[in-house]
Amino acid sequence: MAGVAALGFLLALEFAARRYGLPGPITGQAREVILAPKSGFLLYAGMALMMTVLTWRQRCVALAAAIGIDIAIAAVRWALDAPVTDGHPFGNGALWVILGHAVVAVTRRTGQERVLLLKGVGLGLLLVTGRKTGDTWLLLTSKTRPTVLDQYVATADHALAEPSWLVGRIVTAAGPVGFNLLDIVYGQLAVAAVVVALYQLRHVAVERRFPRHHLVRTFLVIGLIGPAVYMIFPVVGPVFAYGTGAEHWASVSLWPDPPPGGHFHGPGHGLGHGNGHWAVADWWPRTPPPVDPPHPMPFDGFTPRNCMPSLHTAWAVAIFIHSRNGPRLLRFAGAFWLVATLTATLGFGYHYGVDLIAGVVFTLTVEAALRSFDRGWDRSGLRFAAYGATVFAALLVSYRWLPLEMARHPWASGPLLLLTLASVVYGYVRTQHRPVAEPLLTSRQPLRPEAMR
Repeated sequence: MAGVAALGFLLALEFAARRYGLPGPITGQAREVILAPKSGFLLYAGMALMMTVLTWRQRCVALAAAIGIDIAIAAVRWALDAPVTDGHPFGNGALWVILGHAVVAVTRRTGQERVLLLKGVGLGLLLVTGRKTGDTWLLLTSKTRPTVLDQYVATADHALAEPSWLVGRIVTAAGPVGFNLLDIVYGQLAVAAVVVALYQLRHVAVERRFPRHHLVRTFLVIGLIGPAVYMIFPVVGPVFAYGTGAEHWASVSLWPDPPPGGHFHGPGHGLGHGNGHWAVADWWPRTPPPVDPPHPMPFDGFTPRNCMPSLHTAWAVAIFIHSRNGPRLLRFAGAFWLVATLTATLGFGYHYGVDLIAGVVFTLTVEAALRSFDRGWDRSGLRFAAYGATVFAALLVSYRWLPLEMARHPWASGPLLLLTLASVVYGYVRTQHRPVAEPLLTSRQPLRPEAMR
């Protein structure tokens, strides 16, 4: 049922994208079988997730095959004098290996071994297809939402003392080194998630089963639900609505020429083209906007409306949560990625402060709902999920209908926002502190000798 629902969703996005003359997620993924992939690192990360169900010998063979295929494809491109001008020159081999294991599962495996291998293939494909789905969502937001609500969010952000303007000045002063270090961390968020997921799935090959709850599930649900909010509350971000867009960072970025279509680093974020006459004014990050009555404003047809909530913040929070049960190095890496991501989202001008609050509430609500489902819809988990959803909806309503009051009374609205966030964090810690129970092995899943060891 989940597979059928996912296929139906992908087909719906494919048809919606075709209506605007754009390639959908299925078309984009099919092209990467031969053409240069948008992110070779993401394809190898998906293959790494798939390999959690394989033995070490099988993993070595799969990795060697992927590298060999990439070398062969690179040689063919060189012989045909067809250099890669858009995307990465590697990654096709990883996709071939993932698809090859799907064929092996259907033709050479039976019973539980077939199911396990297909689950591994599905996990890897979900990661890479999720990226394509996110890209299609962002294109649709830019085509279907001609006006944006940045003035409302910027006005509400006065309650938090305009943190994007403050951190933006700090990152600008840090120069090329500070910007590009944060840019690398910001752009490789999916890879960080895979590292944490690999730790959580490290026993799958021995135990021949997946844990009931892991990071990939949360990551994908966030990416599936979050873009729907973009349609309800379209926002482009301060660097685009109140600045010069990509031109602000072009002089210090290692990637000074972003591709058409707005953002490009990570699932739905990164640099974009300049805004020209679409911006309110060239104020970011030097001068915060004045407290005036906000209005919807028209914007271009290619910059994604992907700010509310901040999904980069949401994903970073999910990584932080799932890294808490790991070794010290993993916990440190999760905390570092969270702090660096929050700094980048504000400092690059991609998000407002209130976006980040909404992103944290959104993640904790999704994570609590998934854990509650795994425990059989326990009452405390359901209550907290309902509370988190209510708070999230209240935040959106206040940003849309009460921004001027929030800006005029910052000493009341600012602490109230932070206390609301703190209540959600406290409620999550109190109701979700216990780990999700692992599924029991049934009589149809006999323990193997290596599992007993």
